[in-house]
Amino acid sequence: MAEGVLFEESTGFAPAVGSIYHGGGMGFGAKYKRYYGDNTFWSVKGLYSINNYKLVEAKTESREHLGKRFSFGSRLGWRDATQVGYYGLGTNTQREARANFRFQETYLDGHALFKPVRWIPLKGSVAYEHFNTAQGQGSFPSIETRYTPQSAPGLGADPTYLHSQLSAGIDWRQSEDYTRKGGLYQATFHDYRNNNGSIYSFQRLDGDVIQHIPLLRETWVLSMRGRVQTTLNENDLVPYFLLPALGSGRTLRAFDNDRFRDLHSLLMTVEFRWIPNPFGLDMALFYDAGKATNRRGDLNFKGLKSDVGIGARFHGPFSTPLRIDLAVGNEGWRLRFSSSPIF
Repeated sequence: MAEGVLFEESTGFAPAVGSIYHGGGMGFGAKYKRYYGDNTFWSVKGLYSINNYKLVEAKTESREHLGKRFSFGSRLGWRDATQVGYYGLGTNTQREARANFRFQETYLDGHALFKPVRWIPLKGSVAYEHFNTAQGQGSFPSIETRYTPQSAPGLGADPTYLHSQLSAGIDWRQSEDYTRKGGLYQATFHDYRNNNGSIYSFQRLDGDVIQHIPLLRETWVLSMRGRVQTTLNENDLVPYFLLPALGSGRTLRAFDNDRFRDLHSLLMTVEFRWIPNPFGLDMALFYDAGKATNRRGDLNFKGLKSDVGIGARFHGPFSTPLRIDLAVGNEGWRLRFSSSPIF
């Protein structure tokens, strides 16, 4: 988020800028932050977007203990996304089939990061997450007028989860938010345990591979990413709003947000980056391809949705406060603005 780049180190009251939920437009608001230890702080913030998306969050973080190897924290928040798009299941859906839904999420989590060595991050978290769905707002029909529980799994459900995450990886990038070399190889296991019964409980495994290859003394960089998200038991009933999804400023950039959803997804991105100014500007030519499918066996290179485009990244040594991408695919052109790196 741009807020993290511009205002993370400031204490007291400050402006807050960031994404509330993708597709909701940039959120603006205010934040208050105070340290109560050398590496420990608490903060509260509120964000509101032009699409009536809202976020209120309080958190505390304690960082870089045990020789900068251990950090931990907790968050308590509430999110309201009023007009999230749903197009049906799979990759072969029609753009005209869009319906909107609204969801409100209340969450409380505890999380920790441990690095036995600098380049091996081990992460874990446990969260309480309650979802409340309602009629969608905006110019498209509400989801219950176009879809049924068969075509939108979990339609009408308001599950409450104990959501556990564990991840392990190898990370030798210069920074998570801006780098011109290094890579990340990481696997993350999600366990969603429905507190009101097992009907909407499920488990998912995410795999990420990122590699940056500098060329000509980092004047050019070839950056590549592959991501797979797979629901472990294909017989589990996963609510439609928690299905793996493609289409956003960080996945298939020429397609609507959450354009494709299903039990499994595959994403691949290649960027050829030119660095005309190593202290402030990168340019990129990119290609995205991916698919969402009901069967794990269909996670292959057939029937991929794809786009190409050009982008600019305005960055500092370790952060990317502004990214602009212009992408085109078989559903037209999209101009994307983001306050985070693509990967």
